[in-house]
Amino acid sequence: MKRFERKVALVTGGTTGIGQAIAQQLRDEGATVFTVQRREDEFFESITADLTDPTAPARVIDELIQHAGQLDILINNAGMMKEVSVENMSFELWQTHLALNLTTPFLLIKAALPYLRKSKGNIINIGSIEGLAANPLHTAYCATKAGLAGLTRAVAVDHGHEKIRCNLIAPGWIDTELNTDFINSQPDPELFLKKIRDIHPLNRIGAAKEVATLVSFLASGEAAFITGQSYVVDGGRTSKLSLP
Repeated sequence: MKRFERKVALVTGGTTGIGQAIAQQLRDEGATVFTVQRREDEFFESITADLTDPTAPARVIDELIQHAGQLDILINNAGMMKEVSVENMSFELWQTHLALNLTTPFLLIKAALPYLRKSKGNIINIGSIEGLAANPLHTAYCATKAGLAGLTRAVAVDHGHEKIRCNLIAPGWIDTELNTDFINSQPDPELFLKKIRDIHPLNRIGAAKEVATLVSFLASGEAAFITGQSYVVDGGRTSKLSLP
């Protein structure tokens, strides 16, 4: 028996990158997987929604329950990042980051709790190493990812007695379509990629499946005594001090 047979998982932002790898991993291990994003998902059952709309999370959970009747695993993966300094960031752009990166996970968790309570379910939030440190011009992204780590701990503390677990994964540089496009936009993509590799003790960037594998472990019974934790998946980058 696969470890997620008869389990239902919801993954936000599941059509590309880390979200798609998570959805595939959970399905490979037996889960019925629904993804949520602005467009239909050709590979998974999906619910379309603009997750910056504060009314969307409750509707998404209602629609999921109508289709599947239960919820066992909630993966808050959808997010955004625009490079703007504090001084130049508009209030509207700040609010959009806040809405998608932090308010949406909060509202999805809030709407999902009655069903996770029944299933003794799991919440896994996908944060970032930028919730722990900062790259230049990532003001709103850093702030919201740090907030997501705080939300993770609070949910774990408040709902642990109901056997609901909540953890966070903080990836670093991961090989996704978005990051590939960013690398290819540089004047010298090969040199830029070498520099990125050089800041990692493992001398490479990560694979989306490596994040998905950790999600699978944390959502399983093997991690039954783990909650309220943040796991860094960054090839050692945040452990390495820069040279003078």
